[in-house]
This record gives sequence, C-alpha cells and structure tokens, in this order.
Amino acid sequence: MEKYDIFFVGFPNWWYDMPMAMYAFFDTYDLSGKTVVPFCTSGGSGFSGSIKTIRDLEPKAIVREGLTVRDSQSLQGKQAVKSWLEKHGL
Repeated sequence: MEKYDIFFVGFPNWWYDMPMAMYAFFDTYDLSGKTVVPFCTSGGSGFSGSIKTIRDLEPKAIVREGLTVRDSQSLQGKQAVKSWLEKHGL
C-alpha cells in the first residue's frame, strides 16, 4: 500500500452508509498523505454521510468529492465516469 498515492474506493451505499467492509478497510490501512477518491452506487441517497465518514476515518488523507451513480443513471454510467475522471485530471 505504501507505493500507491491514489486510492479509488468503490462501494454500494446501503441504507445511507457504506458497507462494514469499507470500515474494515479504513481501519486496516493508514492512508495518511494519500489521496482517496470514493465512488458509489445508490438507489437514491447518494453518498449520504459517507464522504464525511471517510474523512473522519482518514483525517490525514486527501479525500476528494466522489461520484455517485444512481440506479436510474446506470445506462449513462460510462459517460458519467469518463466525465468525472476528466474533471479530476485522471
């Protein structure tokens, strides 16, 4: 993990929160000085409080605003991801 500078972390939003596996990931790894780029799928609530939660769990990381692809947008998902990556220069 030390050799990476940017971490893309993706998860489905379940009942306004990220899955417990994501909490375990952030508990296991110290991402201080790293950039975290979250993305999620959602039926309607988007990230809810997950961005804040990630920032609280990794206070010394740079946590970028992420991308949510809602179920109603799934057919446009490819274009949404492309635009999002371009926006962040990735």
